[in-house]
Amino acid sequence: MGPIRLDKWLWYARFYKTRTLASAQCRARKVRLNGNITNKANTPVTIGDVLTFPQGHHLRIVRITAIGTRRGPATEAQKLYEDMTPAPVTESRPEKAPVAPRLPGSGRPTKAERRALDRLTNPFDDEKA
Repeated sequence: MGPIRLDKWLWYARFYKTRTLASAQCRARKVRLNGNITNKANTPVTIGDVLTFPQGHHLRIVRITAIGTRRGPATEAQKLYEDMTPAPVTESRPEKAPVAPRLPGSGRPTKAERRALDRLTNPFDDEKA
């Protein structure tokens, strides 16, 4: 099978929910084809091309292994590409420090303290209608 439109392939491979979203990413110059930024959704892609694009908060790198003929189920879509995205680097975080006890008078006032403040700021407003 010959080349296919970039937005159509991204939609077939289920990287974007709609073809409109896929073409919008292409027009926004967020998709790279073999390292070159593409700004057209109708850019032809073939088997062996490498795509780099953002998906959520992650950067995806995929190699096209097949050209789809339809937008099928997820199992069929996963056969269209080889995921070359590097594994996320997990940093070892230090354990959380113990929380210090809350000192009285710090932080948000309690309901009783708020009422006392209201009485101080509005001494003649005892009876509210």
